[in-house]
Amino acid sequence: MGESQAVRRLGKSRRDNEPGGRSKKIEVYVTVNEKAALVAKAAANNVTVPRLLFDSAFAEAGETAHDRRNLAAELLGIRTLLGAMSNNINQIARHANATDEFPAEASAALEAARRIMLRIDDAVRQVMRP
Repeated sequence: MGESQAVRRLGKSRRDNEPGGRSKKIEVYVTVNEKAALVAKAAANNVTVPRLLFDSAFAEAGETAHDRRNLAAELLGIRTLLGAMSNNINQIARHANATDEFPAEASAALEAARRIMLRIDDAVRQVMRP
């Protein structure tokens, strides 16, 4: 299975490019102290100030880019564990093929793991939406 777009975006500090670019610019005037606070908060979240402002504006109530990134990382960790589970199931299948003893539930478990990984990929894409 290929790496999903959400997985590739996980560590990025900038938003993905848009076909045709972005042609509208919005300026925000801030004080020196406000700018320093924005820069510090963006640095703490490992994003640019424009990304911080954009994500904050489009986030659900109380949700931050940092929160979404942590949730995505957790989901990806779960996905990794499921991948290991799939590997174990494949080993069981290889052994079963070698001995001509293949339990029916091993095949069903492998398919269930694949379905769960696809669902997690979808969840990560939703979490990482701008």
